[in-house]
Amino acid sequence: RAAAAQPASQPASSMSAPSNSEASAAEVEQQQAASQQAAPEQQASQAQAPTQQQYHSASLYVGDLHPDVTEALLFDIFNAVGPVASIRVCRDAVTRRSLGYAYVNFHHATDAERALDTMNYTPIKDRPCRIMWSQRDPSLRKTGAGNVFVKNLDLSIDNKALFDTFSLFGNILSCKVVTDREGNSQGHGFVHFETVEAADEAIRKINGMLIAGKEVFVGHFQKRSERAGASEWTNLYVKNFPKHWDEERFKSLFEAFGPVASHVIMKDGEGKSKGFGFVDYVEHEAAVKAIEELNGNEYAMDEEAEKELAKEGGKPAEADKKEDADKEGDAEDAEADKEAEDSKPSGPRMLKLYVSRAQKKAERERELSEKHEQSKLERQNRYQGVNLYVKNLDEKVTDEILHKEFSQF
Repeated sequence: RAAAAQPASQPASSMSAPSNSEASAAEVEQQQAASQQAAPEQQASQAQAPTQQQYHSASLYVGDLHPDVTEALLFDIFNAVGPVASIRVCRDAVTRRSLGYAYVNFHHATDAERALDTMNYTPIKDRPCRIMWSQRDPSLRKTGAGNVFVKNLDLSIDNKALFDTFSLFGNILSCKVVTDREGNSQGHGFVHFETVEAADEAIRKINGMLIAGKEVFVGHFQKRSERAGASEWTNLYVKNFPKHWDEERFKSLFEAFGPVASHVIMKDGEGKSKGFGFVDYVEHEAAVKAIEELNGNEYAMDEEAEKELAKEGGKPAEADKKEDADKEGDAEDAEADKEAEDSKPSGPRMLKLYVSRAQKKAERERELSEKHEQSKLERQNRYQGVNLYVKNLDEKVTDEILHKEFSQF
């Protein structure tokens, strides 16, 4: 407008009227063209703004907390940044023990952002806390968009060092180095960016670089079910086989189902078998077939039992007791035969072979945890909507009275 009005304010003698109108028209056209060009950019920035700020509420997630951290302690720490509305330390429903994370709600989003910027990885009870925006919508975590997997990390790299390395490429929602129960690094971690573009840029720039003297791998996060070879396992864990078996005997048992790439019997310091080992097949199908055919089979515990079993035709002495008793027509004779059999030593001692897919300890614990959660959910669903809570009862009300009142329904 100022550009258009400026020529009009000039003296009339300096420019004729037609020249002023032509200049004004040209300027108006330029302004319209500029506004039309800026409109898509403005719309794009307005559309992008919610994406960038949709996670920035006044609620923060605070993780990696010491079990003794309480709401009062967190209030004293975070209230120094800004007025805190509420704090909740998440605890186990039964034991009431801390789960190691909490939610801190501020009155203003600016205070929450300041706390995130200034207090992330600050030690609380000698443990660096990990702060990020609270993600109430689990769809972002489940889709894995913008999530990056980093492996081959030096053991000296912690959460803060990983965060500082990747924060150059965009806003980070979550950053964590995986540790064991003692807090020692496992050599890999995850960085969740706010946008997919930031994740792609980080992969392009960091993958193959040296961090603390080690070449790291950086790639998009994949679920276990989507990873290459996740369903093509070939390694088996075997236990409860006779300790007198040697490597050749052990290998020959499994070679019947396919070519074996490697095998080992675990031994103690004296070179004696511990009764368990591992078998790695060349093909996944052979491993599956070995489990189906061998798991649960019985074998003689020692060499003496093995010889005794061979004399009896390959099965324990008491295996056919019931059949022998059924063949006797007289009940008294069957009873006498049973007493005679009981007086004899029991049959050869047997071991039931156990064969399953070889798993790491973390995998086994995760599967057990998933089974526990599934059974817990089934119990909850079983009693969902049929359990009632009654309060404000008179002290004289007993179980019998309560049962009588509600049994009519």
